[in-house]
Amino acid sequence: MKVWEFVRVNGSKVQIDDRLTEAIGLVDGGYVYSTLFEYRGDGAKEYELILSAFPQENYRTLTHVTIYMRDVPGATAQAAGFLGSRMINILNSTSLNAISDTTIIWKMLVDLSFAGEADILSETFKALKDSNDPSVSKLDHIEVKQADIGRVFRSKAKDNCKAQLRQAAPVTMIGDIFDTSAGYSDILKNIDGSTAMLVVDPESWMLSITFLKKDTELVRMMFSIPDCPGSIQQVVDHLASENVNLISVFSKVKICYQTMTLDINADLGACKLSAEELKKEMPKALSKMNGVFELIKFKKLN
Repeated sequence: MKVWEFVRVNGSKVQIDDRLTEAIGLVDGGYVYSTLFEYRGDGAKEYELILSAFPQENYRTLTHVTIYMRDVPGATAQAAGFLGSRMINILNSTSLNAISDTTIIWKMLVDLSFAGEADILSETFKALKDSNDPSVSKLDHIEVKQADIGRVFRSKAKDNCKAQLRQAAPVTMIGDIFDTSAGYSDILKNIDGSTAMLVVDPESWMLSITFLKKDTELVRMMFSIPDCPGSIQQVVDHLASENVNLISVFSKVKICYQTMTLDINADLGACKLSAEELKKEMPKALSKMNGVFELIKFKKLN
């Protein structure tokens, strides 16, 4: 699933497509918690905002729980009862039928603040199933995994180029717009008209807003390439040889084992060629690759 897009900042406001906000549970009128980071390297990124519907102090107890249950009336109620009776708060969740139509899979993000450790939940469920307890008779299996959202805020190296600057007070999301002026007006002074990259992390239910540097030269390139091992490598190897910095890569099969599309957003700030030169040179480079490669689209983004 494509979970990123590029937008132009309007003053201090960032418009977020509802496709992205819905993916992580940010709703109009709801609270948004944010943390600002600064990139101190030589890349295209300058600042990054991490948005979440959950307070940062809750990250330690957020946990992924997946319950597999029979596709029969009352199964979901039984699953909710199993969690609720153990003081487990269900936050964001998605329930769907498996392909076989015999199993329902309920994936959720839960808060274990009042329930103890995640291992206890798995052990409790197993004990109930082993004893044929009727309270879990319609439930088949449970998977519990620590969300580990806090990894975003941990520095693993002393020379890490991303530094945390501030956690602002929560603000209300209105019209799918995040206004940076509420908590960061003294830092994000010159972002009007700049390009921001929005990326959703569905696993962690977070949204990243990365503000790119003013001298970033963004282009979008779309290719038709063979659907076989090594095809993507040939394209990205060539771009690397021209000092093209890849920001996002998205591939999708068109005809299985025949063709696929490769969608790339890149920064040409350090490229050996200008955008127009690269556009003209690319078909020639593709013709030398092993297979049928074609440049479908080449568009400047800023």
